[in-house]
Amino acid sequence: MVARENVSLLFKLYCLLVMTLVAAAYTVALRYTRTVTTDMYFSTTAVCVTEVIKLLLSLVILAKETGSPSRLCNSLKENVIGSPKEMLKLSVPSLVYALQNNMAFVALSNLDAAVYQVTYQLKIPCTALCTVLMLNRSLSKLQWFSVFILCGGVVLVQYSPAEATRVQVEQNHLVGFGAVAVAVLCSGFAGVYFEKVLKSSDTSLWVRNIQMYISGIIVTLAGVFLTDGEAVIEKGFFYGYNYLVCFVIFLASVGGLYTSVVVKYTDNIMKGFSAAAAIVISTVASVLIFGLQITLTFSVGALLVCVSIYTYGLPRKDTTKIEIKEPSNNFSEKLISV
Repeated sequence: MVARENVSLLFKLYCLLVMTLVAAAYTVALRYTRTVTTDMYFSTTAVCVTEVIKLLLSLVILAKETGSPSRLCNSLKENVIGSPKEMLKLSVPSLVYALQNNMAFVALSNLDAAVYQVTYQLKIPCTALCTVLMLNRSLSKLQWFSVFILCGGVVLVQYSPAEATRVQVEQNHLVGFGAVAVAVLCSGFAGVYFEKVLKSSDTSLWVRNIQMYISGIIVTLAGVFLTDGEAVIEKGFFYGYNYLVCFVIFLASVGGLYTSVVVKYTDNIMKGFSAAAAIVISTVASVLIFGLQITLTFSVGALLVCVSIYTYGLPRKDTTKIEIKEPSNNFSEKLISV
């Protein structure tokens, strides 16, 4: 019995480590790819490629879940080809997530990875508010207090004069914070909307993911040609891609899948530790790689955010406990889907 508990604890610590490293590595690597001055790739194509990979991974998992190719085909025929209303329903979060994922690129083109990592935690109060309004749930007084502290910490970070001295590309912090705000709103709404759709039927999570990713590919592909159409035709769809860009796409594609599995074996406290640790790692990496100059204001703000994330995930004694879930289609951290 003791040995089983030790194995369980080690597995949870392993999950915590991987979730933290994926979140931090994704943010830092994406920031780095947006600071180079030559052969800049099209962010819209990266988002589209990520959707394709997620769809393929979801198909593989659904095939394993159904057990045979014939059952897989029947499931797809019934839930994809034969369910236009459900496909239309899932096109809503697809559109919102497409906007969110592209906003992440805009934000990290104008903000340091550490500043983005801290500010993006506003997704917690945004998702909480959407959950209260859309799912009729409630938050404890401690959770509301944590939300207040988190917002205060983010405000301090935004007003911090911290600068990255080794980044030579032109940046606009106002545009960056605006992009984060849009991404946060999209994350909160789409996450709760997707959760509501999941709980409205017994349809498999992976079927829902496939429905959403098919719509997502259509939406993001349209975004490629509406935003960068002429340049893509002239230079090519994969212009500017290198091993680091592929690594970013890899993290975005499989990170959510891994998280969706390991979250079953962790809790809100561990997820809080993971988010706080990712902030610390991103900050250290920003200092070493981008020459970020940490100020007292930034340090206090980041500390408040880390504390609020931890206290928000503390267990509640009543039955109205809220559990925030963030689905897959987010280029950043996800709790459901691939």
